[in-house]
Amino acid sequence: MRILVVEDEPLLAGAVAEWLRGDAHAVDVVHDGAAALERLHVHDYDVVVLDRDLPVVHGDEVCREVVDAGSDVRVLMLTAASGVDDRVAGLVMGADDYLAKPFAFPELAARVPALGRRSRPAAPPVLHRAGIRLDPHRREVYRDGRYVHADPFSHAVRMAILKLRRKLGDPPVLVTEPGVGYRIP
Repeated sequence: MRILVVEDEPLLAGAVAEWLRGDAHAVDVVHDGAAALERLHVHDYDVVVLDRDLPVVHGDEVCREVVDAGSDVRVLMLTAASGVDDRVAGLVMGADDYLAKPFAFPELAARVPALGRRSRPAAPPVLHRAGIRLDPHRREVYRDGRYVHADPFSHAVRMAILKLRRKLGDPPVLVTEPGVGYRIP
């Protein structure tokens, strides 16, 4: 699973990240809400371990933005605000789970995968470069905001693939996907 840890205390953030990495998760760490939002716009995470009391952008606002975006990322609030009203408020605003500090690392390590099982696999990233937007999940290409229609019956691509197959030799490595293109199995 890919996890984002958002915690303003560097020692705690590092300890949480190391514990989760020990369970073979990919973990990124940021120390404020603005950095969290930036990462969430760039990467697809399965779970966000989120402190509420963060500098720059409050954790509650980060949680609301995740929920409002309709994202599939799951939010686990890990915070010192441990009263019943705090926990209820966190869950009402959209957090999927709530763990109060101090906490036991084995409990955190059990809750994170449980949340991850509820999310669907992350879609491949949308690539942006020089005015080109490539969305491999939807199989779409845009140039400067305009959809690029590719002719699937073009002989230029077929000839390039044919030459490449000859150069690569046997066993065949390129597989034709009718109506889609080519792939390497």
